[in-house]
Amino acid sequence: MRKNIKTTEAIFPMPVLMIATYNEDGSVDVMNAAWGTMLERDQVILNLTETHKTVENIKARKAFTVSIADVTHVVEADYFGVVSRNNTPDKFEKSGLTTTKSELVDAPIINEFPLCMECEFIQYQDGEYGCGVIGKVVNTTADESVMNGDTVDITKVAAIAFDPYTHGYYKVTERVGNAFKDGLQLK
Repeated sequence: MRKNIKTTEAIFPMPVLMIATYNEDGSVDVMNAAWGTMLERDQVILNLTETHKTVENIKARKAFTVSIADVTHVVEADYFGVVSRNNTPDKFEKSGLTTTKSELVDAPIINEFPLCMECEFIQYQDGEYGCGVIGKVVNTTADESVMNGDTVDITKVAAIAFDPYTHGYYKVTERVGNAFKDGLQLK
């Protein structure tokens, strides 16, 4: 038997993404965004409202980075979601994290998060069914600590996912199958 649970934000896992930009004074701004995904092979889409300082920065700088949050930095990742740059100007500095300027876009790379996509701003969609920020991924970097040769090892990334049912974070580390192969058993 199934039970109605009265929630609509019910997709799990939801990624925990760190969206980083530069403010008008060159300081770093970061926000936690669980509502984001790939739109195309080289495009990301982030469901962000225009009230976020980060969206203002993205529109002004025409760039942003998207990092995958990991278990080691769950406290910092959550902090970026509960504190607004609009109210806490030194938000990033309080996190204790560090950045490096992207060589390809006008946005910071957060050094401590293991995976980062550097993005050019394409457009902001609003309106009744608008989805927010769309960006083109121009480069992806991975810390050597999460690599096996030239391949990212997701078990080493220890990415976290957001649980919209209980507002928890969960570690994503175990491979349980092979995409585009396991299902062939039923052919």
